[in-house]
Amino acid sequence: MDILLHPTYFPSISHFVEMAQGNAITFEIEDNFQKQTNRNRTYIYSPNGIQLLNIPVKHSGENHQKTKDIKIETDFNWQKQHLKSLEAAYRSSPFFEYFEDEIHPIFEKKYTFLMDLNFETIDFVSKCLRMKLDYGTTTEYFQEVDSKTILDFRHLANGKKDDSQFESYTQVFGEKHGFLNNLSVLDLLFNEGKYALDYLKNQKKNHQIKF
Repeated sequence: MDILLHPTYFPSISHFVEMAQGNAITFEIEDNFQKQTNRNRTYIYSPNGIQLLNIPVKHSGENHQKTKDIKIETDFNWQKQHLKSLEAAYRSSPFFEYFEDEIHPIFEKKYTFLMDLNFETIDFVSKCLRMKLDYGTTTEYFQEVDSKTILDFRHLANGKKDDSQFESYTQVFGEKHGFLNNLSVLDLLFNEGKYALDYLKNQKKNHQIKF
């Protein structure tokens, strides 16, 4: 069946599990922007534990603004901060240096719209995983979809509603803070490298794993 997802910023592992195991993928681009979701944030494993990377966005006076119309706030140099945070978190990981040159342009290019940035991060990770990713986008918004033909995973963009549990893998600061579940897919990529795609394909969905 088709899979429906939000394009988020360096998506969570749960997003990429669905993409790696799914068939036809459609990204929702006609929704209204919601604050405090992964539309403009992601979580990584820093030396001090879990760390939020947030993209500042411009808010208009409108109550309902579509995500595709959301512009990034350029007064704050979030790109420099995010890159420094990634370097501090993953410099000693097995595969960070392997992908370092490829990820730098994302933090050097000037983006106007959040949606463009999110799609670029998804394309970047897909290429690093060597995962062929063909997808379409919505043309109108439906609060509910036909569950017989579409698997609706849009709720995964709201981290608070995402209770996915996955198998543990080696993380840089795992001995200090323990395994942190379902972070940005970057955490998996930098720690597992070429094995990351196999990990994504082998994860059980809708199944809680206790450690």
